[in-house]
Amino acid sequence: MGYFSMLAAIPGFFLSSLFFMLLWDPVSARLGLPDISYVTSMLVVVTLWIAVAPLAAAGRMKKF
Repeated sequence: MGYFSMLAAIPGFFLSSLFFMLLWDPVSARLGLPDISYVTSMLVVVTLWIAVAPLAAAGRMKKF
């Protein structure tokens, strides 16, 4: 992974945090849960990225 591909992931992080926050509102209204802020959605997204990144890297490895 090069330096520029890591830079290309930055806008995706902010957009996915925004989409998560926007999509959480209808879910929380139906379940009676409180709304989350943008900062909280960023925390959730970075946690998911840390959990999913090793799985994605393992999936791309060639199997012999």
